[in-house]
Amino acid sequence: MPDVPEIGEQIRQACAARGWGPTKLARELGIAEGRGPAGLDRQSVRRWMAGTRTPVYWLPYIVRVLGLDARSAQVTESSAPTGRDADTVASVIELGRSDVLRRNFIAATSAYALGALNLPAPESVTRRADRAGAGRVGAGEVAAVRQMTKGLGDAAAELGGGHARHLAVRYLVQDVGPWLNGTYTEQTGRELFAASSQLVHLAGWMAQDEGNEGLAQRYYVHAYRLAAEAGAPEPAATALRGLAVQAIGLGPKSHAVALRLSERCVEEAKSLDDPRAVSYYQTTLADAAALDGDRRLAIRALTASQTAIEKMPDAPPGESWASHFSIGRWAHHSGMILARLGDLDAATEHLRQALDIHGLDRRRSRAIVLADLGQVHLRQGDLDAALSTWTAFVDCADGIHSVKIAEAANDMAVRLDRYAHIPEAANLRQRGRSLLPDVAV
Repeated sequence: MPDVPEIGEQIRQACAARGWGPTKLARELGIAEGRGPAGLDRQSVRRWMAGTRTPVYWLPYIVRVLGLDARSAQVTESSAPTGRDADTVASVIELGRSDVLRRNFIAATSAYALGALNLPAPESVTRRADRAGAGRVGAGEVAAVRQMTKGLGDAAAELGGGHARHLAVRYLVQDVGPWLNGTYTEQTGRELFAASSQLVHLAGWMAQDEGNEGLAQRYYVHAYRLAAEAGAPEPAATALRGLAVQAIGLGPKSHAVALRLSERCVEEAKSLDDPRAVSYYQTTLADAAALDGDRRLAIRALTASQTAIEKMPDAPPGESWASHFSIGRWAHHSGMILARLGDLDAATEHLRQALDIHGLDRRRSRAIVLADLGQVHLRQGDLDAALSTWTAFVDCADGIHSVKIAEAANDMAVRLDRYAHIPEAANLRQRGRSLLPDVAV
């Protein structure tokens, strides 16, 4: 059986037979997809024909327009930008389109996460600056991206990442994508890439909170790439932190990866002067070090995070992701790190401070802290305090769409199984079922 030509070669052959160039094919594909004759740029078609990019979203339309054999026109979806010539903008928009179409779950791996550290940082911004033939983008569009990211992020923080994630992805693909492919000055381009990095990171966080770890990983890598190309250390460090937190959750085999990603996260942020951001990244390093059994490094990083956050404990949050790291959130994270290190009394004190003294402004966050505090109470042997705290958790978590909430509810149910003979525990397990509709307790 003869070898089947690569998809790029198939496109070239079919176009040559029709006497079509990239402009004609782009026009016909735009019409077939429903966007109209200007719905696809010819540069994308040229990249497909040259074999430097693979058409994933557009493949069904290519098959239809060019009359290709659908069985031979199979491609493998690229999940991350690779190589020095890979185009970050095209790759992230392709990722968003495939997300909208398929919503498939992808496995998260420590190797993929660690690969982000080796990504090049080509000057995609300067390549696009002041080019001809694309719509002009200015400060208004950058402000729009930031405002939409804030609004969608506020909703997700209150109701969980499973709430309205499709809106964030569609906004990325349909609105931000054309702006990234527009015309702008170098300075505006850097600001646009940095703002887009935060939107892509939000899409990743929402996917992770929905339970799709692999998809979240791919968004985090693209967020890091956009931030690196923008020369923006804070969103770059935040994207690395997202990968580090994921690696922490992947289990013992990923401890070293989690620690390395956390270290790189801190290194990326060394030029920042926002104490909340510094505390945010140092806390992640402390968590990874504690998980890896390096108590000395964990305590050192935790101390550094406390020193930083206490410089401005009452400052209102800024626009960036890291600037929302309040002293209440620090108290929660530090409490769980101390619990991991075995200091349950100090952990209880920190978690109570997060709830009662510093307060938490998001219902999802408050519910998670209550769940964690209940677990610590039970580890201390205080069943009554655990039952009381977990009751507050179930009340607070009602209606929140988050895998973190479901995991906390399942953890509570498993721990209370040994107390099934106690009516209060049995009732609480029953009430907790509503938080995990797809899990049999």
